[in-house]
Amino acid sequence: MKSMKLKLGIPKGSLQEATIRMFKKAGFSVSVSERSYFPTVDDEEIEATLFRAQEMSRYVEDGILDCGITGNDWILENGSKVMRVCELAYAKRSLKPVRWVLAVPQESSVKKVKDLDGKKIATELVSVTKAYLKKSGVRADVEFSWGATEVKTRLGMDAIVEVTETGSSLRANNLKEIATVCESTTQLIANRASWEDAWKRSKIENIALLLKGAILAEEKVGLKMNVAEKNLKAVLEALPAMKKPTISHLSEKGWFDVDTIIDEKVVRRIIPRLKRAGAEGIIEYPLNKVIY
Repeated sequence: MKSMKLKLGIPKGSLQEATIRMFKKAGFSVSVSERSYFPTVDDEEIEATLFRAQEMSRYVEDGILDCGITGNDWILENGSKVMRVCELAYAKRSLKPVRWVLAVPQESSVKKVKDLDGKKIATELVSVTKAYLKKSGVRADVEFSWGATEVKTRLGMDAIVEVTETGSSLRANNLKEIATVCESTTQLIANRASWEDAWKRSKIENIALLLKGAILAEEKVGLKMNVAEKNLKAVLEALPAMKKPTISHLSEKGWFDVDTIIDEKVVRRIIPRLKRAGAEGIIEYPLNKVIY
């Protein structure tokens, strides 16, 4: 009997590395050879293909793929009718949403969106930009950009709409933001017919659960420590836990093992406080997944 397969789209390009890393944390090993568009996954029920994020939602909508990962910006741009299974809050460099911003040269007289009336704008996100300008009551000529959008203001364009995480590329090209057109996060999407198939839906939901767990663990660490009974209250008061910490008796009477999860960004402040409160044998360890 032929085994069932879930056709999964992995974004090629800027999201590829971050996506494969998240799948690894979720428990799936994805290998991409240099010249192939068909990655191997250590799950015989998954058949993966690389597609550009810009076109992913079209292939999912048409049923070429059962599910795929892309940005909400490209779902909106394509007007694709797909199931949004879940939001996966990661981008190329961070876990924050990316922004599509209107930007103009630093020396430009354009200060606000209304000033772009009758101007020329270059962007890859044409449909979304047009809808934004229409809502703002601005009539402008929006042209598709095939890339290197930041340099288009040196080639006759009055403004651009470009995606940014940190704004560093805009600043490097002497551009300033005047407005945010939209924000976008990474999404796991599914074909509507595939979503109605019980086996495929269960498989997609399992992948979503594991990926969300991997993302939730991305900025957190586990902490274990030994605490004498006389210091337990002080240690617990110094400990900002996601949930109540796990407290277990040690074999030595009057001592406890305390285990919890905290944000990695605060751990450097917390460990000295825990030590002063009486915690001993403190161990910090990384997490692959956090699932509630």
